[in-house]
Amino acid sequence: MKNLLDFSQAELSEFIEPKFRAKQIFEWIYKKKAKSFDDMTNLPKDLRENLKQNFYIDPLKKIKSEHSKDGSIKYLFELKDGKTIETVLLPMKEEQIDDNGKIIRHARYTICVSSQVGCKIGCAFCLTAKGGFVRNLTAGEILAQVLYLKNDNDIPYERRVNIVYMGMGEPLNNLENVSKAVKIFTDNDGLAISPRRQTISTSGLSSQIKKLGDMDLGVLLAISLHAVNDELREKLMPINRAYNIASIMDAVRNFPIDMRKRVMFEYLMLDGVNDSLNDAKTLVKLLNGIKAKVNLIYFNPHFGSKFKRPSEENMIKFQDYMSAHGVTCTIRQSKGIDISAACGQLRERSKNESA
Repeated sequence: MKNLLDFSQAELSEFIEPKFRAKQIFEWIYKKKAKSFDDMTNLPKDLRENLKQNFYIDPLKKIKSEHSKDGSIKYLFELKDGKTIETVLLPMKEEQIDDNGKIIRHARYTICVSSQVGCKIGCAFCLTAKGGFVRNLTAGEILAQVLYLKNDNDIPYERRVNIVYMGMGEPLNNLENVSKAVKIFTDNDGLAISPRRQTISTSGLSSQIKKLGDMDLGVLLAISLHAVNDELREKLMPINRAYNIASIMDAVRNFPIDMRKRVMFEYLMLDGVNDSLNDAKTLVKLLNGIKAKVNLIYFNPHFGSKFKRPSEENMIKFQDYMSAHGVTCTIRQSKGIDISAACGQLRERSKNESA
């Protein structure tokens, strides 16, 4: 059987007659939150039976969810082949209600999705890579994460969410399925999530950044940089041997970006490793000519890591220097640390661990 979520509306219309049935199926899945083909009551019974025999729409089974004190929720999902992935719901802004009980601002959410089971990049500070690379997720398995979290948290269809491809895996090592997921997400008969609400994060695969740019999907780009010289970056991120900092900067300069937006550079601060003012000075030079935003991220400790969390003082000094030299720079307060849902903490788990 095939995962129906792997198909775009155009692909469905190629083998479902008449073609308008594909639009109805899309609406049932993405707008009306159908849990089964039996729910799709405006489809002929014989079509529903045919769909049941050949497709499924539930590629994820929730093993458990963990709730952080900051409101984040981490989900552990089992795939059809028994492999597991993690997905995180991040509350960004709380709902605001006036004295008359009227909602004056709706809650806003970001969903951090995984694109692979495991990861082959092997960053020294990341827990995901410890289990190695297992396989790519299909487009439908990526889509299902957002669909499940929206439904499970009663986020209305018309309430758009932001999607960040920052979970398990290197998205650009699964570019075919990630780009397909981006396109299906944007379908107006589906979840209708604008590409400008989707951010693809990469460890800096220069050639793949170029391919992504050539696709001109309209997505935002985030670069996991984490070091300002090749020597240190190779120690932290072995992928730098194949894609050095200069090649990354060249690829970024040629990446098509909405004039209202910036390329995001993620910079994980490691105490005594990359958090000095000299590092800040070099980073300013590297970003010269790039419309950039730098996110400084506290290292999130995990068992067995040799790295330490930087001091708040060093974080602020680094940020102040960047800002004073014309670079938009923020300190990102990691969410979900208490449930191991923050950056670099996601990983595949065994059934014994998830019990």
